[in-house]
Amino acid sequence: MSVLSDSEIIKRASKGMIEPFKAKQVKEVNGNRVISFGTSSYGYDMRISDEFKIFTNVNTAIVDPKNFDANAYVDFKGDVCIIPPNSFCLAKSVEYFRIPRDILTICVGKSTYARCGIIVNVTPFEPEWEGYVTIEISNTTPLPAKIYANEGIAQVIFFKADKVCATSYADKGGKYQKQMELTLAKL
Repeated sequence: MSVLSDSEIIKRASKGMIEPFKAKQVKEVNGNRVISFGTSSYGYDMRISDEFKIFTNVNTAIVDPKNFDANAYVDFKGDVCIIPPNSFCLAKSVEYFRIPRDILTICVGKSTYARCGIIVNVTPFEPEWEGYVTIEISNTTPLPAKIYANEGIAQVIFFKADKVCATSYADKGGKYQKQMELTLAKL
């Protein structure tokens, strides 16, 4: 197994692996510094859209992954999302991914956020998974935390398999296949 380099990511993205796609790392937009996004040496820094679901416990819900209450979230759309202290939100990627059958990805949060106590979690993108990514962002601090829409949130690292898998995510009819919206937990 090997890691895809920037040139290989650019080549595969030109065939539809990532849309929209930035071939170079973007650090400034309209003269303003941003949390970087785009292609890096061995990965792709994806952005988050302006759609968020902020966790709230106003209904004294119990967090149950087998029966998660959608009322535990407040929908928010905007350029900046404020995550309450010791809470989290869900967000959707700007980019749509189409993972080839010989690729597996892992995703790690950007250090700019991690150094502020903001942790990003995304599960691996399995071979032949496609869709917008639902991203979990945790505020581990006792203070409110700002998240910036349309800026970098996490880096996707692409691993090329030595052999193609026998069963891909598409083959098994994965429950998050081709998700277009910010998607809550499914059983």
